[in-house]
Amino acid sequence: MKKIATAALATALLVTAGSARAEPTVDVLHYWTSGSEAAGLSVLKDLLQKEGVSWKDAPVAGGTGMNMVQVLHARIAAGDPPAAVQLAPAGIQTWGDAGLLRDLNDIAAKDNWNKIISPDIIPSLKINSQYVAVPVDMHRNNWLWYNKKVFDKVGVKPPKTWDEFNEAADKLKAAGIIPLALGGQPWQELDLFENLVLGIGGPEFYRKALVQQDVSALKSPTMIKVFTELRKLNDYVDPSYPGRDWNLATAMVIQGKAAMQLQGDWAKGEMVLANKTANVDYGCVPAPGTTGDFTWVVDSFGFFKTKSSDKAAGQTAMASAVLDKNFQEAFSLKKGSIPVRIDISPDKFDTCGKQSFADRTQAQATHSMVPSLAHNDASTEDKIGVFLDTISSYFESKSMTPQQGIDRIVSGLQSL
Repeated sequence: MKKIATAALATALLVTAGSARAEPTVDVLHYWTSGSEAAGLSVLKDLLQKEGVSWKDAPVAGGTGMNMVQVLHARIAAGDPPAAVQLAPAGIQTWGDAGLLRDLNDIAAKDNWNKIISPDIIPSLKINSQYVAVPVDMHRNNWLWYNKKVFDKVGVKPPKTWDEFNEAADKLKAAGIIPLALGGQPWQELDLFENLVLGIGGPEFYRKALVQQDVSALKSPTMIKVFTELRKLNDYVDPSYPGRDWNLATAMVIQGKAAMQLQGDWAKGEMVLANKTANVDYGCVPAPGTTGDFTWVVDSFGFFKTKSSDKAAGQTAMASAVLDKNFQEAFSLKKGSIPVRIDISPDKFDTCGKQSFADRTQAQATHSMVPSLAHNDASTEDKIGVFLDTISSYFESKSMTPQQGIDRIVSGLQSL
């Protein structure tokens, strides 16, 4: 891998008076703790260490980073914010609005971020026209993963609609196979919900309901259909799903204990780590009803303002390293994502990766790219919390009706 940060480091070492002898260092707070996530992160760690940056790892396990957010709040309250922290757009907005994140416009201009980053996500990286975060990768959340050998044995085909999904799931269940692998955590249940919103309502409805939180969309007959299908999905998971981590659900598909999983393409990272091959051991198709659409999830790093010259130097080096072409490719190949840079070839990626490249290009052209709600890309943290609480309660309690679920979301949003 070529060296990419020599100039950045030289500039960074001049950030603060007396910094000429500073040793660049960066302590990184993140929640990438599964096997494939850790493998991807090691690429960045090794790159920075080769450039003379001391890496201090601070991982916090747990879902979409909820546990990490608690640690972050505690560190900020103690006056010890991390130099770098993994953030979704909701977190970027929270800490950027508070004025705590470093302005990265100078690095962005030098490295031409406006030209190389997927245009749909650029607004989520800025506060008041200033870049305050650097994106690491782009995941697609509207994927259906399936065990190809199980599908072939039972004689079912990848479903293109939710009616076809139900038919396939019923057949798999009758054959004694768990149709849908799920971890019973609120964000995973919200994953199901947002895939249903997109698959049943389409991208414009998705934007109105989940991004704009338009009351007429939330109270519509389409949303009743979404909640009705979500209730049906509960019949296709196993009784032991509550509390299960996402990667353990993916392992069920890998092992053939379950047939399908609705999950972002980080699931593919686990399959690659298990030496499984696309179109041989597993298959990937867009979630039912979402062909041509692309629900994006972007992992980014924000850098808290610091008076420490060594931390500032490490931040500058890391901000440039994250968007290095070679790193972008190597990281995504391990993690299952695709590069957030739009000028990288898909040649080294597998069938699923190539499809992600192609579908992103199509979705950008047709205005069919939408941000994920479950992964803190589509709204603010407090509004996402309303959906998390309601959808989890609805999915796990069959006594709640679709209309009651909708009313609870609307009233919760209105109370904020």
